Amino acid sequence: MTASIISPDSAQAMAAFELEALRIAAVLQDYGVGPGDRVMLKAGNSPAWVATLLGLMHVGASIVLADQREQVEATTRIAQRARVKVVLVDNDAPVDPALQPITLTELLVAGAGRTVLGDRVDAGIWRSLDDGLIMWTSGSTGSPKGAVKTGRSFLRNLERNADQVGHHSGDVLLPLLPFAHQYGLSMVLIAWLRRCSLVVAPYWRLDRSLLLAGISGATVIDATPASYRSMLNLVTRNPELRSCLDRVRMFCVGAAPLDSALVDRYTTEFGMPLLDSYGSTELGNISFATLDNPVACGRAMDGIRVRIVDDEGHENGPGVAGEVEVDTPDAMQGHLAEDGTLIPLPGGWQQTGDLGHLDENGNLTVLGRKLAVHRLGYTLYPELIERKAAAAGCSVRVVAQQDERLEARLVFFVEDEEQRDPAYWWSRLNDALAQYERPNRVLVLPEFPLNRNGKPDKRRMAELAASGPAAP
Repeated sequence: MTASIISPDSAQAMAAFELEALRIAAVLQDYGVGPGDRVMLKAGNSPAWVATLLGLMHVGASIVLADQREQVEATTRIAQRARVKVVLVDNDAPVDPALQPITLTELLVAGAGRTVLGDRVDAGIWRSLDDGLIMWTSGSTGSPKGAVKTGRSFLRNLERNADQVGHHSGDVLLPLLPFAHQYGLSMVLIAWLRRCSLVVAPYWRLDRSLLLAGISGATVIDATPASYRSMLNLVTRNPELRSCLDRVRMFCVGAAPLDSALVDRYTTEFGMPLLDSYGSTELGNISFATLDNPVACGRAMDGIRVRIVDDEGHENGPGVAGEVEVDTPDAMQGHLAEDGTLIPLPGGWQQTGDLGHLDENGNLTVLGRKLAVHRLGYTLYPELIERKAAAAGCSVRVVAQQDERLEARLVFFVEDEEQRDPAYWWSRLNDALAQYERPNRVLVLPEFPLNRNGKPDKRRMAELAASGPAAP
């Protein structure tokens, strides 16, 4: 199959698509965009987004990615902090007109039929920029921060990724992820680097995405655990959708902790496990399970080191949980300061704030965020409690609240399509958990609220917990 860019309403060979990206690059130069100029790209997933990204790389611009759904005020703050020269948006993106945004449609129209030199995107200048890429963290544990990366380190990280996972030119990649974030962007550029086909699917409509997977012959799907859970429910209710996944050879997953029950269900249904992974906006992609090593998050990629340390910083042995630390040459340069300059990241081992452990073969299991709470004389980690509940068949997220005695009260959110009575789940959770881990309160939701990265939105759940009646 010739490498192509495929969407619900278009399909274009990669070679022709790159010519479109070069035309966009020429239009950007007409707008005065040159090497090192910072340009914000705030748009949803589309072939135009991919072509504009490649066009920006070709002109050597510093690319400032913003989520399409970012609020107007936050978008303005990002643009001001990054000192952007130009703002590129969707037609309906929420943005202050004072930023004088240019729509992707305008770029496409201005570039139509234009003659350009060459036939391939040249990212040489972009690779050399210290601030080639500026991405914004999700802010799940604090205010969002601008992570500044070199183009060279970002692409080098993706080459490691593709080497370990085994992406090749015959693959058809289907990322059910927002392209403006680390995971989704990785898959877009791996398709470009390895000359794979890329499917631009409406990831918020999984039924339509599955149909597109069948039409395109998707071989590799990347998605969050929440999306895989919904996909499984879809094919269970609509068996005709099952055949849309017949050519898939890898189900890859990331962005949030994965529970073993979901992995087992995929192995039973499709004869293939979910291949977990670990990475972050700041440090890049770090470790991957593979077809020949489908264990947890697999081993760290070549050139990257992972260790587990205790609270005193001493390295733990196999199987002993502690904080995950990473030493990678692909880490960001640093964070973006208020004045648009760089706050450098010190080299060496980096704390991640994540809990995990390594096995004797170096395979990494990530348990969740290292956020401890104190209750009944015990130090507890809510995400470890979630794992324990998941092993008993309860899909939960735990929000800790402080009471007047300064001890944590635990509010359990249960994801249940049937929305069974909280008393039912209370009983099951009490059977699965130690007395000091049990819920003070149980709330049942048809599905967890998700943030922009597709992770369960703990902030929103904390708001729901706070707005409800007092816990008993």
